[in-house]
Amino acid sequence: MANHKSALKRVRSSETKRLRNKYQHKTARNAVRALRATTKKKEAIEMLPKVAAMLDKLAKRNIIHKNKAANLKSSLTLHVNSLK
Repeated sequence: MANHKSALKRVRSSETKRLRNKYQHKTARNAVRALRATTKKKEAIEMLPKVAAMLDKLAKRNIIHKNKAANLKSSLTLHVNSLK
């Protein structure tokens, strides 16, 4: 266990950040899953900017790698464009 006051604070703050990152990552994954499951083009076009913004925020905060965010956005855009 930590011996210093600052180390104890670091334990608390890192746990808080871990939970927040986990929640945001899971929310974004669910949004990606929902967008992939969508078959209506109009709905997908509305969802795409919101999902892309989520992925960009995750990449900016180093929760996911920036290339992973770019690859996901690219594949989702291809999916939306292929809908009729």
